[in-house]
Formats: sequence, structure tokens, C-alpha cells
Amino acid sequence: MDSSMEIETISESVKNDEPSNETNKSKQKSNNSKLPWVEKYRPSKLHEVVGNSETIKRLAVFAKNGNVPNVIIAGPPGTGKTTSILCLANELLGDLSKSAVLELNASHDRGIDVVRNKIKMFAQKTVNLPPNRHKIIILDEADSMTMGAQQALRRIIELNSNTTRFALACNASDKIIEPIQSRCAMLRYSKLSDAQILDRVLVVCQEENVKYTDDGLEAIALNNLQSTFEGFGFVNSDNVFKVCDEPHPNYVKNLLTHCGKSEFDKAYEIVSYLWNLGYSPEDIITTIMRVCKTHDMPEFMKLDFVKEIGLTHMKVIEGNGSLLQMAGLLARLCKVANPV
Repeated sequence: MDSSMEIETISESVKNDEPSNETNKSKQKSNNSKLPWVEKYRPSKLHEVVGNSETIKRLAVFAKNGNVPNVIIAGPPGTGKTTSILCLANELLGDLSKSAVLELNASHDRGIDVVRNKIKMFAQKTVNLPPNRHKIIILDEADSMTMGAQQALRRIIELNSNTTRFALACNASDKIIEPIQSRCAMLRYSKLSDAQILDRVLVVCQEENVKYTDDGLEAIALNNLQSTFEGFGFVNSDNVFKVCDEPHPNYVKNLLTHCGKSEFDKAYEIVSYLWNLGYSPEDIITTIMRVCKTHDMPEFMKLDFVKEIGLTHMKVIEGNGSLLQMAGLLARLCKVANPV
């Protein structure tokens, strides 16, 4: 009788010590809330990837059929190249992706030693996979690899074609040597439209209960959305540009408007104000160029403005980034607007 009671007591204590499902869920939710939103809302399936729908359809066919070729995905930064490859790996390999996928950033691990050691050893490693499934080696920013490393990689691709597939993400495919290009299917990504980015940002805002204004969303990117919300609790254009530490485009619009009317003094007041706020000449000239491209002015004048801004940007990069340089740019813009 005493022993049965003791067993019951021990079993009860074990049950009490075991975490409940609700506790596990709350811990998981707490861990997710600490993640950067860029990672928290990173797509895990191909159908969740935003933009480049035709290329995503091709990857989906690869995921369905299983026999994936070596691929090179080329396109601008931030278009989802690496994320797409990771989604493809998840759909192909599921839980096995932890042991059958190697991801390297070739801008850091770009030497021939990395290819001969990390990549070669992983390619030769034995992993039990279902039929028509292969190990996947993902090389991000592969166009940063040295020529010697690319030549070594070419040989590894040849020798391990039966067990391993290579996925190379790059900004410029012409920096990948021809022998590697000829062994890979080429996929090209284009820049996402503002509407596509905005749709994704709105999804995150809804999930995280973010309060915002329309002008705030126009100025934001997802990696700055979290910083702005955490810092100010409200997303508007003023708070966004405080976080991004860039000159507010409204000041630059007014500056260009004054230059278009040959009002040098008023334009100089704005650039002097931005200078005294501590913005670097690179920040100021870059913002002027970006705003000028969409500013409402005659097309012939805009082309001349862009030319003068570009020449000044070149001088700033060379090290001549003084306030006098900025004043000289304003004077030339005013002269373009009113050639007397």
C-alpha cells in the first residue's frame, strides 16, 4: 500500500515538472517576438516569396520533380535570391535540410582554401537522402569569389554531380567564369516594385499591430520598420528618417524647387541647415540625386540637373566634400535653370 502511494506521488511530481503545451507555445512565441522582423517574416516556402513570379514557378517545378540542376540566380540585392534557394531546399529536403544544406557567404569565404576545405569536404560527405534528392551547397554573393576559387569550384561541381547540387546567388553573373555558367541553369531576378514591397510591409504591420501613416510607409523598408516602431511607437516619415539618418526628402524637394527658380539664397539656407544638422556630404548629394529623378520639373532641366549633381558627387567621393562644394552645386543648378 505504501509503495503504491509513493509511486502515485512520484508520478504526480513528474507531471507537475513537465512543461505544458501552453508553456511551450508561450516560450516559442516569446522567442519569435525577439527575432528581427526581417528573419521572423522571411518566407519558408516558395509560394510566400514576393515578386519574380515566373522564376519562382520554375523553382517550384524543380521542387516538385526533385532532380534540381545547378543554378545561378542573378539580380539586384534584396530581391529574394538566397531566400528562394533556402525555400527550395526546405521543400526538397524538409527536416534533412539541416544536414544536407551548406550555406556560405562567398564575399567572406571566397578564397581557394575555403573551396578546397569546407565545400569539397561537404560535397564528399555521405548523407542518406530520398531518390532524386541531392545535397545543396548555397554560395551567396558568388561573384565575389576569386578566379582561383572559381576554377577549383568548377572541378568540384564536375566530380560531385551525382550527389550534390550548387546554387550560386550573385549580383553580376558576368563575374562568374564561363565554365561554371555553362554547368548551371541561369535564373534572373528583377528589382521588386514599390507596390510589392508595400504589400509585404502592410502584412507585417498588421501582424505586429504597428500604427503608421501613408507617408511613413512610403519612406520605410522592412529592416527599418522594426527600428522605427520600437523607437517611436509610430511610423511616419519624420520618425523613419530619424532612424535612417538621412536628410528628409521634403527639404531636398524645396531645395530643388528654389534652384529651379534660380533662388540661390533660399536653396543655400536649406543645404546649410542640413549641413549643420551633421549630415555628411555623401548623404546630402545622394538624397539630392534620388529626389531629383522624380522631382516635378521640365525633362530637359532634369537631365542637366542630374548631370551637375553627378559631377559634384564624383568630386565628393574624391574627397572634396566641403560646404563650399555644395554651394557651388547650387550655383550651377540655378545657372542651368536660368541661363543668362
